[in-house]
Amino acid sequence: MKLSIIIPVYNGAATIRELVTELNAELASRFDLEVLLVNDASPSDNSAEVCEEIALRNRWVTFLDLSRNFGEHNAVMVGLNFCTGDGAVILDDDFQNPPSEVARLVDKLNEGYDVVYSRYEKKRHAGLRNLGSSFNNLVATILIGKPRDLYLSSFKAITRFVIDELVKYTGPYPYIDGLILRVTRNYTTVLVEHRPREVGTSGYSVRKLVSLWLNMFTNFSILPLRVATILGFGFATLGLVGATIFLIEKIRHPDLPAGWPSLIISLFVISGVQLFALGVVGEYLGRLFMKDNGNPQFVVRKAINCRRPKDDA
Repeated sequence: MKLSIIIPVYNGAATIRELVTELNAELASRFDLEVLLVNDASPSDNSAEVCEEIALRNRWVTFLDLSRNFGEHNAVMVGLNFCTGDGAVILDDDFQNPPSEVARLVDKLNEGYDVVYSRYEKKRHAGLRNLGSSFNNLVATILIGKPRDLYLSSFKAITRFVIDELVKYTGPYPYIDGLILRVTRNYTTVLVEHRPREVGTSGYSVRKLVSLWLNMFTNFSILPLRVATILGFGFATLGLVGATIFLIEKIRHPDLPAGWPSLIISLFVISGVQLFALGVVGEYLGRLFMKDNGNPQFVVRKAINCRRPKDDA
């Protein structure tokens, strides 16, 4: 079996060399191994130079350097587009998932599943990252129909069938798990070790987490539009009921003074709902515009030891 290991690299210079070495030691005897290092324009270290050096010394390592920071999920899409394996494992560059766990995911994949997700008995992420992951899983359950018992881990194994389906998506805002759940529900999970992060901090800032959630909201569900519609209908109904009550009270009590507080409150509430609905619609239209305007999913500046699957034909 030819196995592709896809590693999005972001400020991972301190760990990536040891990670690749350990992957080779653990897996080379069992698989025809291919490692793809996708540098997502790391701004704070020399990740590009380290990854290039590794690729130049090892023909089984492919280095893909992106022209700017596109985000983790876009970087994974680069690896999926360029990998040539019968299956692939997506692995972070922070060494929190031991390379020894990769074979366990692949063994489970070979039992006939399309996707094998990892799950952790105890997560070792920082508090903000854990909170963001929990919120992400909750929202995914509501918006894209994720099963409640499934944790959407970034460490997972997928078959060639799933890879070929995922790369058909060419939009600029991919969400890997959303694409996977579009393709298949033939998945399982494996309990794996999760190590504490020894070097650096997570690349997920609040801004990047919000961007990821927006990708899920607007690319893989129309539920926000339906919520805006329901809110608009609900407040319009309340307004009609309120207007009827005020009219009746005015007829019964002609001397009743005008209710400025209720007027201002109603104005703020209704205006807020309208602006919310316009914002949601605008987000959808903006993303459609960016896609139709040719906003790229990724741009590869440099590639070493690279060959797309179609080049084998």
